[in-house]
Amino acid sequence: MSYSLTGFDGKVAVVTGAGRMRSIGHAVATELAKAGCDVVAIGSGRDPSTFPDDEKEAGWRDVDSVAEEVRALGRRALSLRCDISSEDDVVDARDAAVREFGRVDFVVNNASVARGKDRVPVVELEHAVWQRLMDVNVTGSFLVSKHFGARLVEQGQGGSIVNISSTAGKVMAANTAAYGASKAALQALTGSMANELGPSGVRVNAVLPGLVDTARMDDLGRGDVWNEYVTKYVPLRRAGTPHDVAALVIFLCSDDGSWITGQQYIIDGGRAIGY
Repeated sequence: MSYSLTGFDGKVAVVTGAGRMRSIGHAVATELAKAGCDVVAIGSGRDPSTFPDDEKEAGWRDVDSVAEEVRALGRRALSLRCDISSEDDVVDARDAAVREFGRVDFVVNNASVARGKDRVPVVELEHAVWQRLMDVNVTGSFLVSKHFGARLVEQGQGGSIVNISSTAGKVMAANTAAYGASKAALQALTGSMANELGPSGVRVNAVLPGLVDTARMDDLGRGDVWNEYVTKYVPLRRAGTPHDVAALVIFLCSDDGSWITGQQYIIDGGRAIGY
């Protein structure tokens, strides 16, 4: 006897931060397509000169490449460039998605500022760096949730919003104040919206990944230091993959997850046991 998740046929999924080749957003977009969804892949419009070497070698074209993969899976796709911290951009993206597909069913807020100058003590943190994280991680997710969420309510057929947060919003480690605060805010947004949209049948949940092997972690390297961290801190003795996270997102969007809302799911190989 086989078992498969249901509730995806004819549905349309919107995924922000979907443009990187080795990323959670890319995996979520393609796994939703495999499940049966048409996909709106949203990216920030990165400068190709800043792409990692493996993306350059592969001829990667950001969200356009993700859209091609979705179409190769037999589903329809729309790729959009959007600054999610701009309300006008988000409204334009929503309108483009509805024009193309006529509806929206699932929204995955995955876009997030990459690791960088924010990883310093608060007393050394530049205001502009702090503000950029808040603009994208918090305000951007708020705007996408607001405008796409309103569409879900208007349609009157329920739906699912999944916010990709982070265990950083729970751990509150040193030198991660900006990132951790932004992710904790996203978890608060999740709970409030779950209460507000529940009567409309719209579910809102958060997924909190730990260490996931994506391009955003390249500055850490993949040698002894990486292996030592994984061995010391992760009970399952491996870093997560984008597809590990995508699998949980798919479940939360499925009919099988239809009685789940307002939850924060830690997915980190067991690291949270020690928190």
